[in-house]
Amino acid sequence: MGRRFGPYGGAYVPETLVPALVELEQAWREARRDPAFRREHARLARTLGGRPTPLYHAARLSRRAGGAQIWLKREDLLHGGAHKFNNALGQALLAVRMGKPRLIAETGAGQHGVATAMLGAALGLRTEVYMGEVDVARQRPNVERMRLLGAKVVPVTSGHRTLKDAINAALRDWIANVRTTHYLLGSAVGPHPYPSIVAELQSVIGREIRRDAEREFGRPPDLAVACVGGGSNAIGTFRPLLGLPTELLGVEAGGPRGARYGAATLGRGRPGILHGAYSYVLEDREGQVAETASISAGLDYAGVGPEHAFLRDSGRVRYVAVHDDGALAAFRWLAEDEGILPALEPAHAIYAAVREARRRPARERVVVTLSGRGDKDLEVVRGATRARA
Repeated sequence: MGRRFGPYGGAYVPETLVPALVELEQAWREARRDPAFRREHARLARTLGGRPTPLYHAARLSRRAGGAQIWLKREDLLHGGAHKFNNALGQALLAVRMGKPRLIAETGAGQHGVATAMLGAALGLRTEVYMGEVDVARQRPNVERMRLLGAKVVPVTSGHRTLKDAINAALRDWIANVRTTHYLLGSAVGPHPYPSIVAELQSVIGREIRRDAEREFGRPPDLAVACVGGGSNAIGTFRPLLGLPTELLGVEAGGPRGARYGAATLGRGRPGILHGAYSYVLEDREGQVAETASISAGLDYAGVGPEHAFLRDSGRVRYVAVHDDGALAAFRWLAEDEGILPALEPAHAIYAAVREARRRPARERVVVTLSGRGDKDLEVVRGATRARA
């Protein structure tokens, strides 16, 4: 069942979920063709979300790199502070269209949980967010934001107590409450049609990059860079650029130096099934899902979206890993050079972009999707800085 990206994708789910996935796909197809739905989506994206977001020339960061010019796609300026609003808005409107009064979601860094809670409040939907106990502790500001927005936050104490386990818990809830509940999945992962829906809703990022790059420097970017956990901001960046000569670079979390896996699924994983889809998965020697490690809660995931798996195998997108210390360095660079605090997730992409810019001539343009802001990570960064002192 379900769309494939080469061999990847599909829908490997219990029979009880098949009707819900069919219903979701049909609702999505109808909504995309419905002018009223599209108008309401565009209105809320503009007036509640704050779209479009600008393309910003990071001139001082570019001087630090000493090569190509670096531009930032400012998704951190969206309502809620991250690209997660794009997907949450579309799916929440679909829940209303399907008559589902309750939303559930999973979250790692908390940004998707915040976006879901915001849309639940705005549209009058009850909201419950599952979050691994480890992530609850390290992303406390977002936990408080979700609760203030009226969402119930459920700490998940099973497994490794991170994003993978939050998804497991959300799926169990959905199976039990499928008639009244929409699972607002936060990344381009999971069973069909979720990867396609999320990718299309996030593709506004790449469409705006194409338009604004033509206006700012008269051509598409030479290189586009985005961080990859499950992969929603990256696939939203890459999809509209696939037909252009733009090079595409996805940046995974390498974790601490010396870590066996980090969270670099495309670099260190192998094909397998996780959360209802066939894609790359990090597995241990016994074939069990491996324990991941990353300073970034949002990238700390043992799987990746199936479209990324296909793009990796095809060679159209290059994927690299950046360690925790690189992300922390980039966090400081952007703060000191541009007055912008990046989330630790896109800080991985910033580090890789600076490294790439140094190798390229000044005439080239590198665009980095700054997928979220970093106020949520201040305690983590402060703790890591003290530990290294």
